[in-house]
Amino acid sequence: MSAAIDADEKPLAAKVLVIGHRGASALRPEHTLASYAKAIADGADYVEPDLVMTKDGVPVARHENEIGTTTDVASHPEFAARKTTKTIDGHSVTGWFTEDFTLAELKTLRARERLPDYRGTHYDGDFQIPTFDEIIDFVAAEAATRGRVIGIIPEIKHGTYFQKIGLPMEDRVLAIIAAHRYTQHAPVEIQSFEIANLRYLHGKLGKRHPNIRLLQLIDDLPEQPYDVTSASGKLSYGDMVTPAGLREIAGYADAIGPNIRSIIPLKADGSLGTPTSLVHDAHAAGLEVHPYTFRPENHFQARNFWQGSDPKTFNEAGSIAEIRAYLAAGVDAFFTDDPAIGRKAVDGP
Repeated sequence: MSAAIDADEKPLAAKVLVIGHRGASALRPEHTLASYAKAIADGADYVEPDLVMTKDGVPVARHENEIGTTTDVASHPEFAARKTTKTIDGHSVTGWFTEDFTLAELKTLRARERLPDYRGTHYDGDFQIPTFDEIIDFVAAEAATRGRVIGIIPEIKHGTYFQKIGLPMEDRVLAIIAAHRYTQHAPVEIQSFEIANLRYLHGKLGKRHPNIRLLQLIDDLPEQPYDVTSASGKLSYGDMVTPAGLREIAGYADAIGPNIRSIIPLKADGSLGTPTSLVHDAHAAGLEVHPYTFRPENHFQARNFWQGSDPKTFNEAGSIAEIRAYLAAGVDAFFTDDPAIGRKAVDGP
């Protein structure tokens, strides 16, 4: 990445979009219809379902395929024997995994809060795990009721892993999108931290589906996309955000989704620093920039935006101020756990 520039970059997009990160996950258990409903009610332009696969090949919305942290599966004695340890994207993970459950079995579980140390748990146990089909139907109904188009930005999680265990997700996701009248015309943006599946989707989509775009997610810069690691490649996310790397991404994707700190890093004291050239370089390559994730609690914000000293404090004003610093840096869209705050940051005053 080249030298830092002033925060005066203009977005490529016609308007800056507010993306409900896992719905309104600061206010409802993530990846539930209740979370998506709250995000839409609070003005999100897009809602984001992360997708993983069931044993019987159904894409469902969970942030990870391990569900011990986001459901009540541990309290179900009938599933106790399914707790196991697996290697997921090179990391040893112990818990319960969606690919070991049929959809019918997963529907007996209830969602719970993933970040209980920072957020309330009073909705734990209220909501089911939704399928991708159910989410599309729900968003379509909300769009019809509210008289506005609401986009969907699904993420294909652990693409290489699911391919290797015989549950490839990419064609299934495309088939579901094609099967719903709403997603035949409403904006859809498919995202992944891996490269090969986005290249595959780019080839499958061609120019026949102008409503479907692709988003290359960018993880910590020293790390690698897992499909690269799996193939013993050398490419890192740091390589991908160089001007040459961004031009390569522009050959198959429409936007990048970096961590917010790749755009404006923190200083040693935790306060917000100076923008890097990433937005400028991405725009020069013809790519929009959709960073993740803005959260309303002090703990997740740059230190100069904190209110008080308690990391758990819900700090709306600080989140608005932080988002606006990134808007000034020229981002085209952004993921937020609280779309109402994101809407205020974009729309003012």
